[in-house]
Amino acid sequence: MPLVKMVEYRDASPEVRAVFDDIMATRKTDWINNFWKVLAADPPTLARIWDNVKRVTAPGALDPLTKEMLYIAVSVTNGCEYCIHSHTASARAKGMTDAQFAELMAIVGLANETNRFADGYRIPVDPQFVPK
Repeated sequence: MPLVKMVEYRDASPEVRAVFDDIMATRKTDWINNFWKVLAADPPTLARIWDNVKRVTAPGALDPLTKEMLYIAVSVTNGCEYCIHSHTASARAKGMTDAQFAELMAIVGLANETNRFADGYRIPVDPQFVPK
């Protein structure tokens, strides 16, 4: 259960409805997922986060599938069950295969393991790795 009441479209203020409408139009869907319904409890935060999502996920040097897979990797590392599920569904819709997901999980697991070693041992950064 969320810690605030989710805002349903029918109960939304005009400010929230405008963001919900933009989400649905941008994503070419007819529904709003629970993440946005919860953020709608604070309309300025809803608008700010949605604007950031649109900006960061817009076409750029990385393709949309890569961006979703990066989102999955960070979500797994942070232990965010909601984001793992929602971004895995989105990545699958963008063409992610089971083999790609398995390889992604292997990389995430290895990166987390080696990061813990580097942090635990306090390994100094090689001078060759530091930008000049």
